[in-house]
Amino acid sequence: MTLGSTGSLALAALLRNRMRSLLTTLGIVIGVAAVLMMQSLGQGATAYVAEAISGLGTNVLMVVPGGTSRSMGGMTLGVPLFTSGDLDAIRLQARDVGRITALNSRPMRVVAGGASRSTTVSGVTSDYFEIREWRVSAGRLLSREDERAAAQVCLVGQTVADALFPGQDPIGQELRVRQMSCRVVGCLDAKGASAFGMDQDDLVLMPYSTFARRIIGTERVAMVMVSAVSADRIDAARDELVGILRARRHIPQGEDDDFAVRDPREMQALLQKVTGVLTTLLAGVAGISLLVGGIGIMNIMLVSVTERTREIGVRLAVGARARDILAQFLVEATVLSAVGGLAGVALGVLGAAGLAGAIRVPFVMPTLAIPIAFGVSVAVGITFGVFPARKAARLNPLAALRFE
Repeated sequence: MTLGSTGSLALAALLRNRMRSLLTTLGIVIGVAAVLMMQSLGQGATAYVAEAISGLGTNVLMVVPGGTSRSMGGMTLGVPLFTSGDLDAIRLQARDVGRITALNSRPMRVVAGGASRSTTVSGVTSDYFEIREWRVSAGRLLSREDERAAAQVCLVGQTVADALFPGQDPIGQELRVRQMSCRVVGCLDAKGASAFGMDQDDLVLMPYSTFARRIIGTERVAMVMVSAVSADRIDAARDELVGILRARRHIPQGEDDDFAVRDPREMQALLQKVTGVLTTLLAGVAGISLLVGGIGIMNIMLVSVTERTREIGVRLAVGARARDILAQFLVEATVLSAVGGLAGVALGVLGAAGLAGAIRVPFVMPTLAIPIAFGVSVAVGITFGVFPARKAARLNPLAALRFE
């Protein structure tokens, strides 16, 4: 018997019980769809993390007080902050450091007219915007002259602008931070939420000298942010920072640093590793549905063999060979799993696109996972169809004809 005629017989047998065939494929459909959705969302989450981390700027290093054993990046009690002399030493001695800025931040309430908002107020130098690759949508950035003069000017993020100046142009408006008034000279481009869900546009930036003298009353620096001269020199820049700061902070050889150099690449690698592990775990759990679907196919095929015992006996009696019977039932199982695999691929891609939009991560087509998931679904159907097919092929023709 040719493969074509075997396929026709198998397809006719499946169409005789359409509802049962449909329900049998559901396990495969759900399994394939779940695996593809988990893979797509995992890749989308990884892409989202990479994009969010890159929002910090390229070739960026952040230096904070507190050793790695005592702090995860914030200030540690008893550890001295940095000084303007530290920044000057880095500018002069670190050849692989391209730009450097001081950064201090405080949560504060800012007031403009009858509106007010709690936000993050930060003091930065003009290099901050080059390091972060941040531009303005209106107005201008802070300048070196603003820093030298401790000018009472500021930039606002898009969230602050919308809250304090709804329907107005914020440029030239006055807002009050504590007892100090400052003039808005620019509105920053919107950056959206960070990788940790924080609104990067909910902030006010002013010259570091202004912030230090008029807001916090000290010129000590809580964070130093630098950019390397190029991507391939970032590790060299990190080594230079460590050497210069250890010398200036008089840390003896063999003792731990009382500061930490944070590299966003490390954060990105950690987050990608976490999302990768979770994606693999969830895909594995979803893959169990494929196993359940395979068991469902085997179960239904065994029922089909029992129901069609007389039919099998007649075919054997009129000359069909055992391998023809085996092939027919294997084709039926393969068709069920293949149809379920195709439907699962379509459902998985559509579901992944919908979920990606709902949770606001990039949609990534799981191009590699699609053929793998489909191939596995077919392999599952063949594997679990072998036992019922062998049982059908080994039936005794006389016993099958007498079966009621």
